[in-house]
Amino acid sequence: METATREVYWNISHHWVMYVLLVPTMAVALYGVWRHVQRWRAGKPVVRFDRPVMRLKRLIRFGLLQISLWRDPLTGLLHAMLFWGFITLTAATTVVMIHEDLNIPLMQGRFYLYFQSLFVDVLGLLAIVGTLLAGLQRWVLRPRRLVFSGEASCLLLLVFTILVTGYLLEGWRIAVTDDPWGHWSPVGRVVADVSAAFVSDAGLRTAHVVVWWFHLVLVFGFIAWAPYTKMRHVLTAPLNIFTADLDSRAGTLKPLDFETAASFGVNSLEQFTWKELLDLDACTECGRCTDACPAASAGKSLSPRDIILDLQHQLHEADVSVLSAASKAASDPDSGPALPIIDTRPALSPESLWQCTTCAACVEACPVSIEQFPKILDMRRYLVMEEASLPPMLAEAVTSLEQRGHPFRGAQASRTDWTDGLDIPHFRDVEDPEVLLWVGCGGALVDRNQSSTRALARLLQKAGVRFGILGRDETCTGDPARRIGHEFLFDAMARSNVERLESAGVRTVVTSCPHCFHTFRNEYPQFGAHLEVFHYTTYLARLIGEGRLVIDPAVTESITLHDPCYLGRHNGITQAPRDLVGRVTGRPLKEMRQHGAQSFCCGGGGGMSFLEEEADTRVNIERARQVVETGADTVAVACPFCTTMLEDGLGAVSEERSVAVKDIAELLWDSVSSDSSDGDASTDHIDSSDD
Repeated sequence: METATREVYWNISHHWVMYVLLVPTMAVALYGVWRHVQRWRAGKPVVRFDRPVMRLKRLIRFGLLQISLWRDPLTGLLHAMLFWGFITLTAATTVVMIHEDLNIPLMQGRFYLYFQSLFVDVLGLLAIVGTLLAGLQRWVLRPRRLVFSGEASCLLLLVFTILVTGYLLEGWRIAVTDDPWGHWSPVGRVVADVSAAFVSDAGLRTAHVVVWWFHLVLVFGFIAWAPYTKMRHVLTAPLNIFTADLDSRAGTLKPLDFETAASFGVNSLEQFTWKELLDLDACTECGRCTDACPAASAGKSLSPRDIILDLQHQLHEADVSVLSAASKAASDPDSGPALPIIDTRPALSPESLWQCTTCAACVEACPVSIEQFPKILDMRRYLVMEEASLPPMLAEAVTSLEQRGHPFRGAQASRTDWTDGLDIPHFRDVEDPEVLLWVGCGGALVDRNQSSTRALARLLQKAGVRFGILGRDETCTGDPARRIGHEFLFDAMARSNVERLESAGVRTVVTSCPHCFHTFRNEYPQFGAHLEVFHYTTYLARLIGEGRLVIDPAVTESITLHDPCYLGRHNGITQAPRDLVGRVTGRPLKEMRQHGAQSFCCGGGGGMSFLEEEADTRVNIERARQVVETGADTVAVACPFCTTMLEDGLGAVSEERSVAVKDIAELLWDSVSSDSSDGDASTDHIDSSDD
């Protein structure tokens, strides 16, 4: 019985020319790759090749399976078709090379029929369908997040032409040779039957030769051109995913060495790390970051996509030798920024940089693991610490942090006013304490949030938890300073707090504020802290699981939940708040359009809660409208800043429908006891005031 196979270079003579052409093709392509690598190497060093097993798992999850792309079904589908189609076609071409050039007979028998013919034919057809869907999206649907460029359109047309000509060549070969195995290539068989009905064998032979060489030129041209276009992401995206930050879901803010640093922050390309420069070349221009950005959604000028692309353009415009020389001179404090970036293009204006809420929606949405907001923070650091340039109201917040230990321009309450009648001891006076309750500035000094803090304390008392507070010894964690860009102030506050907690013997901390939680959990370890840190939602869920706190459904109103960015997106805690709300209602939440790790920011992060915003570009109003859309009576929150921002936003849209804002601790306490009075005042509470 004849073995299933086919002649590789049927109808083609002088195919050795193909290998001659391959040499300059690869030389041009590799030179393009080398130029990119040289630019990345100009960046500062950073360790991103450690823990290879974890990185490989991440590459499989986000690189091969591309799970982040499937949030948009059309994009996920078309990209999967293109990606797996080209992977399969590349594998098939490799098989042909091994079979023909290395003389290893792979392309025969069942493997030839099942893989090289049937599977490859079907996957190639899917790649064509994916290309057509991409054209539909780019030229018909035209979502605003995409960058519409001539280069992108040319690449799409080039890929489509390569795929179609490949099937023409296959079909014409099957038709002329009357290939007995041709029916195993269904697309090629259809092309063969249609072509044979209209064109003679001689005509098909001539067309085959012409199109074969045309197809070859297109493929080699595509290979040579790719590193100089957005198609470089075929290489840079997997590398970027593999070298992503494993220690933070949203990108790590780099601590600064104030004793050795030549400058603070970033205002020049060479001041970025090599990974941050790689980020720029990994961008696929998909626009998901800007589409997810709450500031952009609210109509502000901030666009994370345009920031990355503007930096990318400057990187590509920079001469490699100049960039390398600038990198070597970066340690000289008198050298200044060799390739300045701030305010050189519209997306890099200080106005745009100050609009970032540091919610990390851009990082979470990016399918190739680009870290956008840490770059924004690095540029803010330069503005604040090198140029002393920041919006006046943020300057007032910084001054308040320096003078009073909290970011508010004026506080009507002291750190301990909320404790009236609750008999909350100082941590040092608690015998064998289980936890320190870190109240935070928003929970202690904002009148509205004091009821939330009181509810949390009562729940801990109800559960018999041995806890205390620091009272007037508590100061801000420094989170607002770091997000604003004043790293020096954050450094001082962090070191002071770590020393204070260490001297007090604190080992476990429960916070009411996700910003404090994030700072303790992810940033204080950089300063030597060794703490077990809980946000109160996870700690209360733990108490309920241990049977120390019993919650019965007692809340009748319908509830939706707002996920704080620094709890859900930054730290992956989304289920505990939902479990707690489910405890008090006994029924499912009315989820908002954007929730969980894809939640929409309240607008208060990154220092924005201390700024006055224009009425038509307020992020909290956009979020308030999403709350109203659910039809819920109450929105549950788990962050004092979210409480303030959502109450303000809902007040602005109150004509649509009135919705109450309640902290989860308040909802839980309402379920635990119908008596919400403060009871008799105690003389044992800490009496102190802030300076």
